[in-house]
Amino acid sequence: MKEVVLATGNAGKVKEFDRLLAPLGFKVIAQTDLGVTEAEEPYLTFVENALTKARHASQQTNRPALADDSGLCVAALGGAPGVQSARYAGLFLDDRAQRDTANNQKLIQALVNQNDRRAWFVACLVWVEHPDDPLPIIAQSTWAGQIVDTAQGHYGFGYDPHFYIPTLFKTAASITPEEKNRYSHRAQATALLIDELMVRGFSTPPSAASIVAT
Repeated sequence: MKEVVLATGNAGKVKEFDRLLAPLGFKVIAQTDLGVTEAEEPYLTFVENALTKARHASQQTNRPALADDSGLCVAALGGAPGVQSARYAGLFLDDRAQRDTANNQKLIQALVNQNDRRAWFVACLVWVEHPDDPLPIIAQSTWAGQIVDTAQGHYGFGYDPHFYIPTLFKTAASITPEEKNRYSHRAQATALLIDELMVRGFSTPPSAASIVAT
Protein backbone atom coordinates (compact mmCIF):
# COMPACT_ATOMS: atom_id res chain seq x y z
CA MET A 1 0.00 0.00 0.00
CA LYS A 2 1.23 3.48 -0.88
CA GLU A 3 0.84 5.93 1.99
CA VAL A 4 -0.90 9.24 1.36
CA VAL A 5 -1.16 11.89 4.05
CA LEU A 6 -4.49 13.63 4.56
CA ALA A 7 -4.12 17.25 5.65
CA THR A 8 -6.38 16.95 8.66
CA GLY A 9 -6.58 15.67 12.19
CA ASN A 10 -10.21 14.62 11.73
CA ALA A 11 -10.39 10.88 12.36
CA GLY A 12 -13.73 10.58 10.57
CA LYS A 13 -12.35 12.05 7.36
CA VAL A 14 -9.30 9.78 7.54
CA LYS A 15 -11.47 6.70 7.96
CA GLU A 16 -13.72 7.51 5.04
CA PHE A 17 -10.96 8.49 2.61
CA ASP A 18 -8.98 5.42 3.65
CA ARG A 19 -11.96 3.22 2.79
CA LEU A 20 -12.48 4.92 -0.56
CA LEU A 21 -8.84 4.96 -1.62
CA ALA A 22 -7.77 1.52 -0.36
CA PRO A 23 -8.91 -0.23 -3.58
CA LEU A 24 -6.57 2.09 -5.48
CA GLY A 25 -3.64 0.93 -3.38
CA PHE A 26 -3.48 3.82 -0.90
CA LYS A 27 -3.29 3.87 2.89
CA VAL A 28 -4.50 7.22 4.25
CA ILE A 29 -2.78 8.68 7.31
CA ALA A 30 -3.71 11.84 9.20
CA GLN A 31 -1.08 14.56 9.07
CA THR A 32 -1.34 14.91 12.85
CA ASP A 33 -0.15 11.32 13.23
CA LEU A 34 3.01 12.29 11.37
CA GLY A 35 3.71 15.45 13.33
CA VAL A 36 2.73 17.83 10.54
CA THR A 37 1.95 21.36 11.67
CA GLU A 38 -1.15 23.14 10.39
CA ALA A 39 -0.59 25.14 7.24
CA GLU A 40 -1.62 28.77 7.03
CA GLU A 41 -4.67 29.44 4.87
CA PRO A 42 -4.27 33.07 3.80
CA TYR A 43 -6.00 32.92 0.42
CA LEU A 44 -9.43 34.02 -0.76
CA THR A 45 -10.21 30.86 -2.75
CA PHE A 46 -10.82 27.28 -1.72
CA VAL A 47 -8.46 25.90 -4.33
CA GLU A 48 -5.50 28.03 -3.23
CA ASN A 49 -5.95 27.08 0.41
CA ALA A 50 -6.40 23.38 -0.37
CA LEU A 51 -3.34 23.39 -2.61
CA THR A 52 -1.29 25.11 0.09
CA LYS A 53 -2.34 22.52 2.67
CA ALA A 54 -1.59 19.61 0.35
CA ARG A 55 1.88 20.88 -0.59
CA HIS A 56 2.64 21.64 3.06
CA ALA A 57 1.71 18.12 4.19
CA SER A 58 3.65 16.52 1.35
CA GLN A 59 6.73 18.61 2.02
CA GLN A 60 6.80 17.67 5.70
CA THR A 61 6.19 13.95 5.15
CA ASN A 62 7.75 13.19 1.76
CA ARG A 63 4.52 11.44 0.77
CA PRO A 64 1.65 12.12 -1.62
CA ALA A 65 -0.89 14.36 0.10
CA LEU A 66 -4.59 15.11 -0.10
CA ALA A 67 -6.23 18.23 1.28
CA ASP A 68 -9.71 19.71 1.19
CA ASP A 69 -11.23 23.12 1.71
CA SER A 70 -14.94 23.73 1.77
CA GLY A 71 -17.57 26.27 2.71
CA LEU A 72 -20.65 28.25 1.75
CA CYS A 73 -20.85 31.01 -0.84
CA VAL A 74 -23.91 33.30 -0.90
CA ALA A 75 -24.66 35.37 -3.99
CA ALA A 76 -26.10 38.42 -2.21
CA LEU A 77 -23.05 38.60 0.06
CA GLY A 78 -20.52 38.65 -2.75
CA GLY A 79 -19.58 35.03 -2.11
CA ALA A 80 -19.24 35.35 1.67
CA PRO A 81 -18.75 33.63 4.00
CA GLY A 82 -16.59 31.69 1.54
CA VAL A 83 -13.29 30.43 2.89
CA GLN A 84 -14.20 31.98 6.24
CA SER A 85 -17.33 29.82 6.58
CA ALA A 86 -16.18 28.00 9.72
CA ARG A 87 -15.18 31.29 11.36
CA TYR A 88 -17.82 33.60 9.90
CA ALA A 89 -19.00 34.91 13.27
CA GLY A 90 -15.41 35.43 14.39
CA LEU A 91 -15.68 32.89 17.16
CA PHE A 92 -12.94 30.32 17.76
CA LEU A 93 -14.93 27.91 19.88
CA ASP A 94 -14.18 24.26 20.51
CA ASP A 95 -17.93 23.64 20.83
CA ARG A 96 -19.01 23.06 17.23
CA ALA A 97 -22.72 23.52 17.99
CA GLN A 98 -22.15 26.95 19.51
CA ARG A 99 -19.97 27.99 16.61
CA ASP A 100 -22.57 26.78 14.09
CA THR A 101 -25.31 28.70 15.87
CA ALA A 102 -23.32 31.93 15.87
CA ASN A 103 -22.40 31.54 12.20
CA ASN A 104 -26.00 30.92 11.18
CA GLN A 105 -27.27 33.86 13.19
CA LYS A 106 -24.81 36.17 11.46
CA LEU A 107 -25.72 34.75 8.05
CA ILE A 108 -29.46 35.27 8.48
CA GLN A 109 -28.92 38.77 9.86
CA ALA A 110 -26.74 39.63 6.87
CA LEU A 111 -29.54 38.58 4.51
CA VAL A 112 -32.29 40.70 6.09
CA ASN A 113 -34.23 42.44 3.27
CA GLN A 114 -32.29 40.50 0.64
CA ASN A 115 -34.45 38.84 -2.01
CA ASP A 116 -31.61 36.98 -3.69
CA ARG A 117 -31.12 33.87 -1.59
CA ARG A 118 -29.00 31.82 -4.01
CA ALA A 119 -26.14 29.95 -2.36
CA TRP A 120 -23.66 27.18 -3.06
CA PHE A 121 -21.84 24.73 -0.88
CA VAL A 122 -18.34 24.28 -2.26
CA ALA A 123 -15.85 21.45 -1.81
CA CYS A 124 -12.36 21.48 -3.25
CA LEU A 125 -10.02 18.49 -3.02
CA VAL A 126 -6.36 18.72 -4.05
CA TRP A 127 -3.98 15.79 -4.49
CA VAL A 128 -0.23 16.19 -4.98
CA GLU A 129 2.28 13.41 -5.59
CA HIS A 130 5.09 15.51 -4.13
CA PRO A 131 5.55 19.08 -2.82
CA ASP A 132 6.53 20.48 -6.23
CA ASP A 133 4.00 18.49 -8.24
CA PRO A 134 3.31 20.53 -11.42
CA LEU A 135 0.14 18.57 -12.15
CA PRO A 136 -1.93 18.36 -8.96
CA ILE A 137 -5.35 16.79 -9.15
CA ILE A 138 -7.93 19.48 -8.39
CA ALA A 139 -11.49 18.28 -7.87
CA GLN A 140 -13.93 21.07 -7.07
CA SER A 141 -17.70 20.81 -7.01
CA THR A 142 -20.68 22.88 -5.89
CA TRP A 143 -24.13 22.09 -4.52
CA ALA A 144 -26.75 24.70 -5.40
CA GLY A 145 -29.41 25.84 -2.97
CA GLN A 146 -31.11 28.77 -1.29
CA ILE A 147 -30.80 30.25 2.18
CA VAL A 148 -33.98 30.15 4.27
CA ASP A 149 -34.48 32.16 7.45
CA THR A 150 -35.99 29.38 9.55
CA ALA A 151 -33.86 26.37 10.41
CA GLN A 152 -35.31 23.07 9.20
CA GLY A 153 -34.21 19.52 9.96
CA HIS A 154 -32.16 17.76 12.61
CA TYR A 155 -29.46 16.08 10.51
CA GLY A 156 -26.22 17.62 9.38
CA PHE A 157 -24.23 20.48 10.84
CA GLY A 158 -22.97 23.94 10.00
CA TYR A 159 -25.26 25.80 7.61
CA ASP A 160 -27.26 22.67 6.66
CA PRO A 161 -30.48 23.71 8.49
CA HIS A 162 -30.69 26.93 6.43
CA PHE A 163 -29.56 25.47 3.09
CA TYR A 164 -32.66 24.60 1.08
CA ILE A 165 -32.29 22.41 -2.03
CA PRO A 166 -35.14 23.20 -4.48
CA THR A 167 -34.75 19.93 -6.37
CA LEU A 168 -35.28 17.96 -3.15
CA PHE A 169 -37.79 20.35 -1.54
CA LYS A 170 -35.80 20.03 1.69
CA THR A 171 -32.90 21.58 3.54
CA ALA A 172 -29.60 19.75 3.78
CA ALA A 173 -30.42 19.09 7.43
CA SER A 174 -33.73 17.45 6.48
CA ILE A 175 -32.22 14.64 4.44
CA THR A 176 -30.54 11.58 5.87
CA PRO A 177 -26.74 11.26 5.86
CA GLU A 178 -27.11 8.55 3.21
CA GLU A 179 -29.07 10.92 0.96
CA LYS A 180 -26.64 13.73 1.57
CA ASN A 181 -23.77 11.51 0.58
CA ARG A 182 -25.39 11.01 -2.83
CA TYR A 183 -25.93 14.69 -3.58
CA SER A 184 -23.48 16.80 -1.59
CA HIS A 185 -20.65 18.94 -2.85
CA ARG A 186 -18.17 16.70 -1.02
CA ALA A 187 -19.51 13.51 -2.59
CA GLN A 188 -19.36 15.08 -6.06
CA ALA A 189 -15.80 16.34 -5.54
CA THR A 190 -14.70 12.95 -4.24
CA ALA A 191 -16.16 11.24 -7.30
CA LEU A 192 -14.21 13.63 -9.54
CA LEU A 193 -11.01 12.95 -7.59
CA ILE A 194 -11.41 9.19 -7.88
CA ASP A 195 -12.20 9.44 -11.59
CA GLU A 196 -8.94 11.33 -12.18
CA LEU A 197 -6.95 8.87 -10.07
CA MET A 198 -8.37 6.09 -12.23
CA VAL A 199 -7.34 7.98 -15.37
CA ARG A 200 -3.84 8.04 -13.94
CA GLY A 201 -3.74 4.27 -13.70
CA PHE A 202 -5.27 3.19 -10.41
CA SER A 203 -7.93 0.52 -10.00
CA THR A 204 -11.69 0.89 -9.68
CA PRO A 205 -12.89 2.05 -6.23
CA PRO A 206 -16.27 1.68 -4.55
CA SER A 207 -18.91 4.32 -5.15
CA ALA A 208 -17.75 7.78 -4.08
CA ALA A 209 -21.32 8.55 -3.04
CA SER A 210 -20.79 6.41 0.07
CA ILE A 211 -18.43 8.95 1.63
CA VAL A 212 -19.70 10.20 4.95
CA ALA A 213 -19.81 13.98 5.29
CA THR A 214 -17.80 15.14 8.28
